[in-house]
Amino acid sequence: MEGARALLRTLLYIVNSLLQRRRYHAALAALKGFRNGAVYGAKIRAPHALVMTFLFKSGRNLAYFVFTYKGLMALQSRLQGKNFQFHSFLAACIGGWLVFGENNAINSQIIMYLLSRTLFAFSRLAVEKGYIPEPKRDPFPLTAALIWGTILWLFEYHRHTLQPSLQSSMTYLYDDSNVWHDISDFLIYNKSSTEK
Repeated sequence: MEGARALLRTLLYIVNSLLQRRRYHAALAALKGFRNGAVYGAKIRAPHALVMTFLFKSGRNLAYFVFTYKGLMALQSRLQGKNFQFHSFLAACIGGWLVFGENNAINSQIIMYLLSRTLFAFSRLAVEKGYIPEPKRDPFPLTAALIWGTILWLFEYHRHTLQPSLQSSMTYLYDDSNVWHDISDFLIYNKSSTEK
């Protein structure tokens, strides 16, 4: 038993010594970045479920929005004798302003969630209507590359422009993975107990 403990202490000493060498810092930072990415990814595996939880947190915000939207649609239809496409846009704009117009963390998450889906829908609609040609190849890889390239450029050089929760997430993934003292804050914890 004592021999196993001594072997474990020796192994920890070797690993911790290796972690302190500047020569391997870039490679080790990439490994810790992988660790932080895996941990963070596990925490946010279901962003859709999270947003839906916010939407239905007590059912009230979404209920108010649907009530406002449907009421305004009915009012416009009654006033003009039939429905026009613009009615939907106007009713939703008014409902969005009244129900989701306050700039808070929950509304911000909901709006960002909807914005990404709106951009995808507009690009599909532009192809469908012939405003842009049908892509010969799947545009998703290029879209993913441009979005990741842009967001990391913003994070590295214009961090203040990013939403605070995104800054925090990216700090965890990209900055925190450059710092460790020993195996405990390299592999097990993100930061040592003295840094928290």
